[in-house]
Amino acid sequence: MDKALEQARAAGDRGEVPVGAVIVSPDGQIIAADGNRTRELHDPTAHAEILALRAACRVVGSERLTGHDLYVTLEPCAMCAAALAAARIRRIYYGAADPKSGGVAHGARVFLHPQAHHRPDVYDGIAAEDCVRLLRDFFAAQRGGGGSKG
Repeated sequence: MDKALEQARAAGDRGEVPVGAVIVSPDGQIIAADGNRTRELHDPTAHAEILALRAACRVVGSERLTGHDLYVTLEPCAMCAAALAAARIRRIYYGAADPKSGGVAHGARVFLHPQAHHRPDVYDGIAAEDCVRLLRDFFAAQRGGGGSKG
């Protein structure tokens, strides 16, 4: 999750919502990492998870990432959750819950839907305090409120 947090910080530094994602191979190697780039790329699908999925699939040479794990700083939205299911990601580890836009534990709950072709194992709350703080500080700064001092 440390590498995902690095990617999230870099995204925030670029003016993007600070979300970072990392994909780890079955042998424990990071094969892809990225942060949000929706503004930079003028692409509403350029979420950290989607960008990491695309890169990992290129590395593996397949549209399937069976046995691979995703670490992401924020609960995936419905779009990202559907893409993760399509890629057959084995496990998803995420930090901050997203009651407003999440698609895993909140909202659409994509993996619980009867039409979900694949249901990865999901672990939430990983480094949650750090992930939440990063998002909270980013949005506070966007509103002109500064951020936390901690």
